[in-house]
Amino acid sequence: MKFRSVWFLARQAAYVLESCFISSGLLKRYEALNLGNLRYLAIVIESEEAHQIPKVIELLNWLATIGVKHVCLYDNEGVLKKSKEAILEKLTDATLFEGVDENNLLLDQEHITLEFASISDGKGAVTKAANLLFMKYLKSADSGGSSEESIFTEPHMAEALKAVGCRGPDPDLLLIYGPVRCHLGFPAWRIRYTEIIHMGPLKSMKYGSLLKAIYKFSMVHQNYGT
Repeated sequence: MKFRSVWFLARQAAYVLESCFISSGLLKRYEALNLGNLRYLAIVIESEEAHQIPKVIELLNWLATIGVKHVCLYDNEGVLKKSKEAILEKLTDATLFEGVDENNLLLDQEHITLEFASISDGKGAVTKAANLLFMKYLKSADSGGSSEESIFTEPHMAEALKAVGCRGPDPDLLLIYGPVRCHLGFPAWRIRYTEIIHMGPLKSMKYGSLLKAIYKFSMVHQNYGT
C-alpha cells in the first residue's frame, strides 16, 4: 500500500512537471499544432464542477489561444446552459453555434463558436425524435402508404433529431473534466467516431495537459470504415 502511494505521488509529480514544461514552451513539438482534423471539440464537465464558471471561461480562453474554433460545452444538469450569457459576456467575440451546416465546419472562422448542451439533448431529444417518427408513420398508414415507409433507419432518426433541433455535429474529440471516466450522458449518437480523453477534475486543469491532449489527437491517423 505504501509503495502504491509513493508510485501515485511520483506519477502526479511527473504529470505536473511535464505540464509545466509544455506550458513554458520548453517542449518545442507542442508549439505548432495541426488542427485540420479537429473541426469540432466537445467538453464534458461534471455538473457540480460546472458551477466553477471562472474555470470554464479560463478553459475556453485557452482553447481560443490554441486555435480551436468550434466547441460544444456539456454538463448533465444544464448548469452551463443556464450560464451561457455570463460565459459569452466574458469571452472576446465568441458567438453561439446554432444552425450551422456541418460542411461549413471546414471554413475559417476568426472567433470561437460555442454550443451548449445538457441531458435534455440526449434522452429528451430521442423521445421527441421518436414521437415525430411515430406521427409520420401514423400519417403514412392513414394515407395508405407502403410498408417500407414504416421502417426507420439511422438516417431517419438523424433527420428527426435535426428536425427537433437536437442533431449537432459529431465531435472529433471529447475531453472529460470530472472525477469519473465516462461521457456523463453526452448524446451517444454524436460520438460514434469520437476520440475520448479523461482530463481529471476541472479545478486541477492545466494548460500543458490540454495542449498535450490536442497534440496527441492531431498525431493520430484516423481510418473510417463504410
